[in-house]
Amino acid sequence: MSSLRFPAVVDDVTVRLIAAVVLVVGVIALATSQWWLYAVLAVDFSLRAAFGPSASPIARLVQRWIRPSVPAPKRPTAGAPKRFAATIGAVMTVAATALWVLSLVTGSSGAVVGVVVIGAVMVVFPALESIFGICVGCIAFAGLMRLGVIPEEVCLECADITKRRERILAERAERQAA
Repeated sequence: MSSLRFPAVVDDVTVRLIAAVVLVVGVIALATSQWWLYAVLAVDFSLRAAFGPSASPIARLVQRWIRPSVPAPKRPTAGAPKRFAATIGAVMTVAATALWVLSLVTGSSGAVVGVVVIGAVMVVFPALESIFGICVGCIAFAGLMRLGVIPEEVCLECADITKRRERILAERAERQAA
């Protein structure tokens, strides 16, 4: 895994564990109004989107300390949609951070409402990923590929997200039969 580019293939189990950490941080931020945590997430998402998981403190934490204790086998999945999802996370948390700073400077309650709304999304999206394996960013990525906004060459496996779901279901069935 090069620190200067996002890998073409990532481990889906690790991705889901990273999402679980983001979920915990997001819940803490939302429950305690510790909006500065969105700045921490913004830096992490931005590093992950720009340089890959090896540049992300959260991903490194998960890879070194959490993933080794999870006995699930590696499940390779395409990296391009995960990078797109990290970019969405970066945009959302940068926006939340900017709104938080705006609320500090102006006292705007509207800015705080914006932070809370983004905070709720930043709980729902990682919850879907970590608990159910539903990557909203990946679904949007596949939709943009179908529309031709993202060229198929970017991720051939991603052109049809249903093929990936079918492969995952087949792998689960194989494991259960074994």
